[in-house]
Amino acid sequence: MPSFTVYKGQKGGKVYKTETSKPELQGDQILIKVTASGLCGTDLHYREADQGIGHEGVGVVEATGPGVTHLKKGDRVGWGYQHNSCGHCQECLRGNETYCAERQMYGYANLDQGSCASHAVWREAFLFNIPDSMSDEVAAPMMCGGATVFNALHAYSAQPTETVGVMGVGGLGHLAIQFAAKMGCHVVVLSGSDKKKDEALKLGAQEFIATKNVKEIKPSRPLNRLLVTTSAQPDWEKLVPAFAPGATIHPLSVDEGNFAIPYMPLLANGLTVQGSIVASRYIHTRMLDFAALHKIEPIIEKFPMDESNINQAMDKLNEGNIRYRGVFVNQ
Repeated sequence: MPSFTVYKGQKGGKVYKTETSKPELQGDQILIKVTASGLCGTDLHYREADQGIGHEGVGVVEATGPGVTHLKKGDRVGWGYQHNSCGHCQECLRGNETYCAERQMYGYANLDQGSCASHAVWREAFLFNIPDSMSDEVAAPMMCGGATVFNALHAYSAQPTETVGVMGVGGLGHLAIQFAAKMGCHVVVLSGSDKKKDEALKLGAQEFIATKNVKEIKPSRPLNRLLVTTSAQPDWEKLVPAFAPGATIHPLSVDEGNFAIPYMPLLANGLTVQGSIVASRYIHTRMLDFAALHKIEPIIEKFPMDESNINQAMDKLNEGNIRYRGVFVNQ
């Protein structure tokens, strides 16, 4: 019976160290020794919940259940937001298991464990091989941050001829810039000020627009697609004139409240607002291969994985001072 350390949230928001135990491994379950965990903005939403923190995990296979078929002890693997699905509904059969009615997701299932831990037990079917060229620390933020932005581009057929806008240069945005640029797109970055202009251009953007004090946003080419990676809702009145007819808007960050956009411009220009969550396993695997091939990496800040540093890093993220993804590393 595996027992291991986990870091859990609680009322008041102070993450604390505790222990959990699992039954003997069954079916395709795998015991993983966690080496790295990414820190995602979504984790802040569960800091006060009675659950394991973290959903961007990377580690090494330590033991395998009797139904495991392809992973073996010593393999490096990662996992993300989704842990399981029914496997037989239409969505699962189509490769859209992220929309399975019985999906098991971070924050809703398996609350006794997360990626901030010494170990974890997950199904082989929802684990991903880490490319040899990718370090554990680099791979961790790709498990959710990378998968989320890549999914918006891949699942909805972004083309290399497109002009892609990326709103925000943060944990999601700085990865979205790299993916879209390496896909051959003309990338336009929208940010409040010029503070991150040089970095955005180095990451692959062709154009940068500071939006704070402008009445209307006018890129050199109309946007065919916009990835919104900021938590705050944009000023759609400013943005609508920037879109090409038939453009697609992808809201990607977690936010409360309603989505409101000018109604007639939406109709007149044939705009699409496309909801999107993390990648299916098929797209997630392609994301890792694409990132390894094109050397796409998150910009990270590393922290030891312990109670004090987890709380410190979460406070820093909440203040908007992480550049651009925090990663906890087991010593």
